[in-house]
Order: sequence, then C-alpha cells, then structure tokens
Amino acid sequence: MSDRIELHDELGEEFPANTVEVHDDKELLADAAAERFVAVIVAAQAERGNASVSLTGGSDGIRLLEKVRQAPGDIDWSNLYVYWGDERFVPSGDPDRNELQAREALLDFVPLDPAKVFPMAASDGPYGSPEEAAAAYAQLLHTELDERGDIDLTVLGMGPEGHIDSIFPHSPAVREQTDYVVAVHDCPKPPPTRVSLTLPAVHRSRHVMLVVSGEGKAAAVAAAVNGASPDDVPSAGAVGIESTTWVIDEAAATDLLVDIDDEEE
Repeated sequence: MSDRIELHDELGEEFPANTVEVHDDKELLADAAAERFVAVIVAAQAERGNASVSLTGGSDGIRLLEKVRQAPGDIDWSNLYVYWGDERFVPSGDPDRNELQAREALLDFVPLDPAKVFPMAASDGPYGSPEEAAAAYAQLLHTELDERGDIDLTVLGMGPEGHIDSIFPHSPAVREQTDYVVAVHDCPKPPPTRVSLTLPAVHRSRHVMLVVSGEGKAAAVAAAVNGASPDDVPSAGAVGIESTTWVIDEAAATDLLVDIDDEEE
C-alpha cells in the first residue's frame, strides 16, 4: 500500500510542489524508488538519446540500486552518464567509498560506458587534498552540464538530522551558494573528510528523489517538506527543476502524517 501527498505551497513559485509517497516498509519503498529511477531515465533517453543520474550512498540508496539491478526496464546503459553526490575521501577500495558500494550493488553488472562514469577522486588518487578533488569535480561537472544540460535525476538519502550528500546542518557546505562541489571536514558522521555536491548543484537537477526510511528520520522529513530552513535541515533545500519526490516508508512518515492529520482537523 502507498499514499501520495501533494504539498504545493511550501517552496514558493520558484519550484514545483513536493510530492510525498508513503509506502508500508523499506522494501516496498525501495521497489517504488527503483521504478521511479527507471522511469525517469528511460523517459529522458527517449527524449534526448541519453540521460544522467547523480547517485547517493547509504543503506536506502544502495538498496535502491540493488532493486534497479533486478528490474532495469528499458534503460540504455551505454547512454547513461553517472555522477556521485558525495564521496568519502578515503583510499580507493575502501569499503566506505560510495563508488565501491554502488559498483557492488549495480554498476558492475550493467554495460555502462566507462567514459560516462565519473566517480569522485579517492585520497590515494591524483589529488593531494579534498579541496583539490572538489575543484576537479566541480570543473568536470560544469563542463558536463554546459554540454548536455541539467542532470536528469538526483537520488538522495537523508540522515536523522536532515543531512543530504555530505551537506550537514549549519555547515559551510549548506551555506555555499556558488560552488557546485566543496571539500567537507569534521563531518559529525565518520569518515570525517569528504567531497560533496552543494545545493546549487542539486538545483541543476530536473528531478530530485529523496529515499528515506526509519522512524529516527521522521522529524527531519516533516520539517523538510513543511518548509524548514535548509541551514537547519539541509534536505529542505533539495528541490528539482521539474519535480521533487520524497519516497518514504510509514516509519519515516510518522511526524509528517501527524502534521497532515492536524491540518485536516
């Protein structure tokens, strides 16, 4: 079972409405998110011949990729451009790498064109600091977006305090208004050193999908979809040009559904 909720007025006229899909559990949530992933990519390829996606890490994001692997639909993998929303600045092959987790869940099992897959640099790669790695990825992203236009789909998970990618509350990353990619230090969640897209980069996405499960994230979900400041709840600033869709389970919807019920009364 799932419910679909339209929230029209929280983001103002600049962005379209939030849509919230509530599913019974995290497995049904992952199934629905995978279906949306495939639908957005296939539609973009039908329109323009290619498509682009920005991936996330975390248990919900990786479970989604496993579901896409099981039911890839009509995705033309050779014409899919793959980016990452953030990466832990650790050595290549480290199990904390989002790239490694994505490859193990999906990417190593589909016929992607390696020239169209753009992981962020590892700490033992060509750049000596996360700042250098961030600058290089920002340059790459600007070039890619200038050539092909906005990212078709950005997939995001969310932490219990509302962080997305490695954009944490009250941090320089969430307050960045110009650069597309930044180095992040002293993350409250280890590993502490990372490279992350920023909200200006997320806003270059046609479609944004936030995939969130668990009661521990319910307060942040409710705050974000009801218009919290991104500085307090970074996920509130994750909005797409054409659509913003929250795909969540009942546990993550607990506070949101209470808010809706209160408004209906």
